[in-house]
Amino acid sequence: MKPNTKQLTPNVTKTLTALFTLSLLALSATASAQSGIRVGMAYDAGGKFDKSFNQSAYEGALRAQKAGGVTFKDFEPSDPSQTVQGIRGFVQSGYDLVIAVGFANNASLSQVAKENPDVAFGLVDDISPMKNVASLTFKEEEGSYLVGYLAALNSSTGVVGFLGGMDIPLIKKFEAGYRAGAKAANPKVTIITQYIGTTPDAWNNPAAAKNITGTMKAKGADIIYAAAGASGKGVQVYMKGQQCLKADQLPKGVTFKSDNFKNVPKSASYQKACAGNTRPMFFIGVDSNQNYLGDFDNNPATMNHALTSMVKRVDNAVYTLIMDVKADKFKGGSRVFGLKDGGINYSTDQYNKALIPPAQITKIEQIKAQIVSGKIKVPSK
Repeated sequence: MKPNTKQLTPNVTKTLTALFTLSLLALSATASAQSGIRVGMAYDAGGKFDKSFNQSAYEGALRAQKAGGVTFKDFEPSDPSQTVQGIRGFVQSGYDLVIAVGFANNASLSQVAKENPDVAFGLVDDISPMKNVASLTFKEEEGSYLVGYLAALNSSTGVVGFLGGMDIPLIKKFEAGYRAGAKAANPKVTIITQYIGTTPDAWNNPAAAKNITGTMKAKGADIIYAAAGASGKGVQVYMKGQQCLKADQLPKGVTFKSDNFKNVPKSASYQKACAGNTRPMFFIGVDSNQNYLGDFDNNPATMNHALTSMVKRVDNAVYTLIMDVKADKFKGGSRVFGLKDGGINYSTDQYNKALIPPAQITKIEQIKAQIVSGKIKVPSK
């Protein structure tokens, strides 16, 4: 209600009117703060719940929403034209921040960002040329170096595999780091590499990944690192069915050189399928902590088949970006996350603590420190 100024002097009237105006502005600001910001997200191939890259981005946005002051909506496009329409729809609805996940969405996001220079955008895993886009990328090679070191250190055959999704420079960074880390641990290690394909379909083809895993096993690989999005499920499915390598099935020139896991309790299923002279198989997870996916008998006390995971904290990057927008501190341009700032790491938990002994953890932590300090230069290609 506006104050009654009929019986007041001009000076008092002006004062009350000014106070009333300030009160309205304060109320408006409070309402704005309570309503918060709206964030829209478009996922890459593989979908929201790929247990990997997309899901990590989703979890970061969900965390921001739970913190308060953030309303979050998302969609899963089936083709690039849908991505453009979806991103543009968020903008037209007045969203404060629009995020696209994956390099494949760069062109779509950049197109809409160019049309709307006053809107804040975020791009995960690639760099946009537009100044109003915060481009969030990672030093995947650093984490891949660590898991490559662990793979070569623990391989019973001296043969390890790298299974890539789409054959692109981004995944080459994973391969380069993995290869360098494995060679650092064991200069004589053999590294088998294969990619699923050259189109975005490679991120969502577990059947192809399963077949490639079988091919790698036939060549003696007992530990396989899959940087392949939702396709990585195929590696896990294959290993659940096989569980181990048998001495009489090893290819010519490949023998068992170690038995690091002989004292780790095994499931009844493993003991039955892998009796005799055998060694267990392991996968290495990617992007999010996938260690639990190697618990094939739903018992963490028995041997897990995920050696570790190369964790890319997409969730942290997305959360940080949303909080920046919420605090009115958005800044476009490139931002890179690595070991130094917690954007990259390897995972240890109840599922793999029996697989990686304390001495190996100490060694890996020393290597991490050397990478952060610059003493170890990890290649990215």
